[in-house]
Amino acid sequence: MANADSGRGLFASVRQLLATAVETLRVRLELLSTEIEQEKLRLFDAVLWAGLALLLLGIGLLFLCGLVVVLLWEQHRLLALSGLAAIFLGSGLWVLQIARTRLQAPGGLFATSVAELERDRSELARERAGLDEAE
Repeated sequence: MANADSGRGLFASVRQLLATAVETLRVRLELLSTEIEQEKLRLFDAVLWAGLALLLLGIGLLFLCGLVVVLLWEQHRLLALSGLAAIFLGSGLWVLQIARTRLQAPGGLFATSVAELERDRSELARERAGLDEAE
């Protein structure tokens, strides 16, 4: 009878262990999903900034072409077009630098998941050391 009770206790412990493992895996997968979503948003942000930079550079080049055409024309239009071209080209280069900086910044993809797994590993190692000392 003692064997039957200990067998049930063992199966209950195994079931509890499996339930805990499944729950831990579920939480880790949710964390991974969240991190992937964050990385996707970061990349979308960088693409948006790069698109804005391309638009401003294109407008700047358009004004630069207009400047070349007007170079042979009257004097006041030259100043206006060169100012606009400088503004758009400068803005485009500035936005391009922002996009480049955002892409080069480490996104820390899966950093939280790796930290959580490391915490789990050290916790299991501590428990194992405690069991070894008890024996």
